[in-house]
Amino acid sequence: MTKVLVTGADGFIGSHLTEALVRQGHEVRAFVLYNSFNSWGWLDHCAPDVKGRFEVFAGDIRDPHGVKEAVRGVDAVLHLAALIAIPYSYHSPDTYVDTNIKGTLNVLQAARELGVGRVIHTSTSEVYGTARYVPITEDHPLQGQSPYSATKIAADQLAYSFYSSFGLPVVIARPFNTYGPRQSARAVIPTIITQIASGRRQIRLGAVTPTRDFNFVGDTVDGFVAALNSDLGLGEVVNFGSNFEISIGDTARLIAEAMNAEIEIVTDEARLRPENSEVERLWADNAKASRLFGWQPAYGGREGFKRGLAETAEWFAHSGKLMGYKADVYNV
Repeated sequence: MTKVLVTGADGFIGSHLTEALVRQGHEVRAFVLYNSFNSWGWLDHCAPDVKGRFEVFAGDIRDPHGVKEAVRGVDAVLHLAALIAIPYSYHSPDTYVDTNIKGTLNVLQAARELGVGRVIHTSTSEVYGTARYVPITEDHPLQGQSPYSATKIAADQLAYSFYSSFGLPVVIARPFNTYGPRQSARAVIPTIITQIASGRRQIRLGAVTPTRDFNFVGDTVDGFVAALNSDLGLGEVVNFGSNFEISIGDTARLIAEAMNAEIEIVTDEARLRPENSEVERLWADNAKASRLFGWQPAYGGREGFKRGLAETAEWFAHSGKLMGYKADVYNV
């Protein structure tokens, strides 16, 4: 049994990861963003077999003192806490610097000072920018095409610097576009599903020609767990992607097919990124994850993607789930 800290445990991926680690027998401390409502985010709705079996630490990743207290006594840290919405980063970049860069620095400093045995730092495929070649390996150049991606590049480099300068045992996990139950409507797949589920047939989207490599949340979680349980990968960047490329437009059509709906896609100008900021193509090479950690996506390829979309749409269809989403509002 290992005692682990999960930052961002109240979020989409973090809550699924917390559940998976508890089920594997780990002692889990879940770092959630402090708020006066005492909300634990998605952990308030965790699975019955997990409820009450993890410790909650409410704090703010931007505060070094609270972060150090959260890290104290753990064997490993899985650092997922971040601001991730790209449009929001256009008008509020300063908060991305504080959260994504300084927050990561706080985690690294605490882990170094307290002798943590393994740190899994979360990157993003957005750091690659528009692919210069495909599939994208970990050696692909980094391109900060949005303030969000620029801060994630900086955070990744900080993580690597603590490995190379101080010997901190860091692995940089780089998941491609994760989707699945609990994802916020600021992401494209929930945006499409919630509009269809709300009865709309004219689906408002931004650019539909860019391609993405979508990774089902269960596969992303399995990647983090594999990285945690391995002795390999220190100082390495590792892609976690499905190795399957599909356009946003074709994704919308697959979702409509899964939900038995006829749709028309309408361009919403407000949802378009600035031209040079749009990442036109992402497609993961996941061979390194397989080689180091034995990881393979269970939802890979077109058929796996269709299966993941069906499961995600089914989750949204369950009673009460749609009430937590504002399908008629553009979620920045």
